[in-house]
Amino acid sequence: MSSHPITRFYPYPQTGLSSDQVALRKESGLVNATPEKITKTTGEIIRDNLCTLFNFFNLLIAVALASVGAWKNMVFILVILMNTLIGILQELHAKRLVDRLSLLSMPHATVVRDGLEQTIPVEELVLDDIILLESGGQVCADSILMNSNAEVNESLLTGESDPVGKSPGDLILSGSFIISGKCRAKVEHIGDNNFASRLASEAKKLKKTNSELLSSMRKVTRFTGFLIVPLGILLFAESFLVRQALLSDSVVSTAAGLLGMLPKGLVLLISISLAVGVGRLAKKQVLVQDLYSLETLAHVDVLCLDKTGTITEGKMKVKDVVLLEPAASFPFELVMGSFLHFTDDNNATFQALHAHFKENSRCQPIHQIPFSSQRKWSAMTFPEFGTLVLGAPERLSKKPLSGELTKELHSGTRIIMAGVTSEPVLPDRELPHIRPLCAILISDTIRAGARETLAYFKREGVKLKVISGDNPAAVSCIADQAGLPGARNYVDMSGLTSDEEIRQAAEAYTVFGRVSPQQKKQLVQALQRDGHSVAMTGDGVNDILALREADCSISVAEGSDAARQVSQLVLLNSDFSSLPQVVAEGRRVVNNITRVAGIFFVKTIYSILLSAYCAAANIPFPFLPIQITLIDLMIEGYPSFFLSFEPDGRKIQERFLPAVLRRAAPNALAITALAMITEHLAVGIGMPDEMLTVILYLLVGVLGIEAVLKACVPLNRLRMFLSVTTAAGFFTAVFLFHDLLQLPLLPRADLPLFVMVICTGLLFERCISLIIDRRRYETPYKKRYPRRSLNASRGLFYLVFVSERHQRDIRILVRSHDKEADILSDAVQKLFQRFVFQKIQLIDHPFHPIWLLTDIHGVFYAFTEKQSVGRSQGEHVLSAVQRAKGSISTHHIYKTAVRSPIGEKPGRQFQASNPEATLLPMADPL
Repeated sequence: MSSHPITRFYPYPQTGLSSDQVALRKESGLVNATPEKITKTTGEIIRDNLCTLFNFFNLLIAVALASVGAWKNMVFILVILMNTLIGILQELHAKRLVDRLSLLSMPHATVVRDGLEQTIPVEELVLDDIILLESGGQVCADSILMNSNAEVNESLLTGESDPVGKSPGDLILSGSFIISGKCRAKVEHIGDNNFASRLASEAKKLKKTNSELLSSMRKVTRFTGFLIVPLGILLFAESFLVRQALLSDSVVSTAAGLLGMLPKGLVLLISISLAVGVGRLAKKQVLVQDLYSLETLAHVDVLCLDKTGTITEGKMKVKDVVLLEPAASFPFELVMGSFLHFTDDNNATFQALHAHFKENSRCQPIHQIPFSSQRKWSAMTFPEFGTLVLGAPERLSKKPLSGELTKELHSGTRIIMAGVTSEPVLPDRELPHIRPLCAILISDTIRAGARETLAYFKREGVKLKVISGDNPAAVSCIADQAGLPGARNYVDMSGLTSDEEIRQAAEAYTVFGRVSPQQKKQLVQALQRDGHSVAMTGDGVNDILALREADCSISVAEGSDAARQVSQLVLLNSDFSSLPQVVAEGRRVVNNITRVAGIFFVKTIYSILLSAYCAAANIPFPFLPIQITLIDLMIEGYPSFFLSFEPDGRKIQERFLPAVLRRAAPNALAITALAMITEHLAVGIGMPDEMLTVILYLLVGVLGIEAVLKACVPLNRLRMFLSVTTAAGFFTAVFLFHDLLQLPLLPRADLPLFVMVICTGLLFERCISLIIDRRRYETPYKKRYPRRSLNASRGLFYLVFVSERHQRDIRILVRSHDKEADILSDAVQKLFQRFVFQKIQLIDHPFHPIWLLTDIHGVFYAFTEKQSVGRSQGEHVLSAVQRAKGSISTHHIYKTAVRSPIGEKPGRQFQASNPEATLLPMADPL
């Protein structure tokens, strides 16, 4: 930008700048700044992948090893560089896809130049340009209002959601939104002098990134960073100063312990998985503006939908005009044509009115009030006829609608009332008495695929809420037609004012009508306060407050600039049915990372524990960096990389860090315990240190492979292949490169000891797993249901197992903790969590109900509360299975026996624990 004094232009609002003036501005560099891209730059991607705390620690370890000439123990650097390069390439690929898509969502501005209106990218605006602003549009540069009045939302700048009235001569800041009115303004500031360069991220900077994966890894990084320095100093000091080992041996031994503490590949794997997910969605026309919004949407348990443009297409059409008084009493067609000719409103409703009524300019208005979502009406004053008002029927008249109109309303038709008054109408006052003239019936089409999408979220356990500014009865009917569960459970929000009323309504109702923009935000906040993770879809400026407040915000390309710019996800094809694909991608990332992260944390936990033990016992760390590198490569990196790309759309049931630690702890604790025991045993029998290292290293390998196998259950072809090749690759590498790894081959004489250590380690792992699982399931139940007792012979449900692949008797006992109705719902809920059932239906039976469920593998289960399943009942179940699946060749139906989970006989009193504690271990054979 030029440093010389700037010559200002003062163009007329009707003509704008001339082409010569625009060229002069461009030569002087007085052009608006390019909006900030939603993706990182190439430099930022490289920096973020290279400059991490883990890489810093790895670099220090590498420098220490290089200083003592331990070159072969520095192979881990090559692995880190290869992983980092893969991560950078994946992110760059995703960046290119997203950048291409973001061009379709970039904000544009309508300017007046040489007397003509034209639409240009916001970065081509020049100082003193005349821009056209209308409802829903975003102010892309600080501007001076030239004509007309407008109402502006400045919530992104001030945090205040109330509309701000603007008059000619007032400054409108970039980053604000026009919520009513249509005006022309002159660009006052450009480039770094205004907010335009931050429009894409302004809303996001006010809200902290909500990512469990990110926060969990930060905790791990802080914890390991806190331990690695003191443990490193302690291990080195004991080795070099106390045991007086060589400097090279001390550095190498210490480096091995520190390398194992860093789950370095996991952070990279999370970035790669998210980048791959973003790239996949970009190919499906879904623009991800916030990387971690994929994860957030995967955790969502409440989805708030805006009716217009989400469930419906937003392409409205006037269905009929019903006169409420004789046509001769008021020239409605004439006045309405002039109203539409001179109005500045251009939302979907007014577009439908423009298409139906013939415009004219015969009546000249002297004053107009534009429509706003807050008022829910617009008005225009004509000297000859008074003020014509269009808006919601309940705002214009306190009389109830006629039976015919009520019927139309309950069928999903939107009704706009037109009325006239001779009294003054002011925008910030209640309407005076309005004489109703007619009711305009407007229809909207339900989006193709809306029913299937709503059914998907219902199956996945996501609560659906429809929030709209329309009449609640009409919204309820549209939602019901689209297949929304509980659509007839609606409320009119215009009568709710207090936060407590809104909080109670948020939980109690499914459909919310006559909702103001502020109430949309309050509903989202109320749901969040009740512990829900909330996603919000919207397409208009009235949705901005709620979009900014939601955990995950979603907009469509056909929506307003304002809604698109504050949303984390933009559906560029404006297809609501794309949302299940987004949820599936997010769940794939979270579920797969949760599954494989346990493999990484095994090494982190046992490295920390072994380092602490070695420091306390004044013995060297048993492994070398080159040996740790093989574990990183073969046991952690190889299977985890491929497992992370598997499709997995299961609902997320657990928090990331507790689930990962629970999976990793048994293996890590078993390794630590066996290492300590074997260390003392080796001293007692005089085993050479080299043989002890081999046995311990192979123990780590076996339990590491067992962790991979656990991550691969239930097995499929890919997972079986990865499990087998991981085991074969590890042991083959140990055999072929034992000299490089400094591991002697195990002599036959030590094979019995090796087998005993391995078997004991696996036994330890299984015992610790059972203890952790038992505590996991029993503790929450005991806190929730203290001192509950019941009779073991009552309240029992038995599982009849039906399958053509598994022929065994599975006994699953579910106990009641309250009522019989709770028994079944609790049992079904736990089974859904364990097996991910896809289908559930109630089979009619003259004596007792049988519940039929189907899991993702096509295996059938049936619940019955009868203690014995006779032949007729069994045949009834079999026939139901055949109806559900078609022709089935062979099936086996098994009876179940009454068995108390804690070993007590039926009829005796026992304290109830958690149904899951019984259910999970007994179902594991599947």
